[in-house]
Formats: sequence, C-alpha cells, structure tokens
Amino acid sequence: MKYFFGTKLVKATPMTQEEFAQYMGTTTPTNMPDRSPPGYLVEYKDGGGPNHENHDNYISWSPKAVFEDAYQPTTAMAFGHAVEALKRGMRVSRAGWNGKGMFLYMEEQTTSNAAMERHLGLKEHFSHGGVIIKRSHIMMLTAQDDVVPWLASQSDILANDWCIVE
Repeated sequence: MKYFFGTKLVKATPMTQEEFAQYMGTTTPTNMPDRSPPGYLVEYKDGGGPNHENHDNYISWSPKAVFEDAYQPTTAMAFGHAVEALKRGMRVSRAGWNGKGMFLYMEEQTTSNAAMERHLGLKEHFSHGGVIIKRSHIMMLTAQDDVVPWLASQSDILANDWCIVE
C-alpha cells in the first residue's frame, strides 16, 4: 500500500460509535471491547451522495484520535490548509493580524490582449500570440479596504491561527 495525504473540508460533531450506530439505525458489534468509544459524526462535503435522510452529503463515524489528528478547526488552521482553502475559492485570514477585516483571496489565471496593455512596455516579451497570461495569485484586502498582492512572511507560513472567513 502507498501513503496518501489529504485535505478536505468536513462538518463534524462529537458522537460515540454507539450513538452513531443508533443514529444510522444499526447496532455496534458486540465483540468490541469498548462499545462506546469517543469520536465524531463526520459529514463530507465532497464525499458522494447522502446516506442519511438528515444530511445532504455522505456521513461516517471517525474515532476521536484519528479525527483530531487529521482535521483542524477552521479557526485554527496551519498555512497549508489555508492555501488549500484559497484554491477552493474561500477567503482566509490570520487571528494574529492586527488590522480588522483583512483577508486573503485567490485570483484565478486570466488572459488579456498585449496590445491593450501597452503601458507595460513589454509587448515584445509575450510569446503567447499577443496574449498576456496573468497566472493565479493571492491578493489581500487590507484594513484600509485596499487590494494589494500578498506574499507570505516566515511567521505567516509557520502560524497555526489561520481561519476561513465567511
């Protein structure tokens, strides 16, 4: 078998395995030494169709230690998870930032006509048939409500206080 590393956004609520079995209308195996270990009911946003009438998506149960090792609250994420959220069109921010209302978002790749952007003075450098390709990039809404390109600092990269902005 190979190792895989995953990142996904899930909803979860604490629930023992026995409570989950009752919720699903089944029973827990009687040969389990602990019939009620702590864990989580997990709803996968991208996990396929619903398997319970009270949920829009697939649900399952995960042991507490396994779940907490794999997932972080969306209010205390590592930088890598924040980047994944950006790639999925979400906005992110750091709890440690001093400015109110600041957040990051990703602008997708766009193209424009090089002739229309003469002010760049680089027309002869574009080898895409007169088209400028502007690659995807991260932008920041500042505390002053300005939008600027953003570049991560060492402290931003190593921080664990990233959160998804609703």
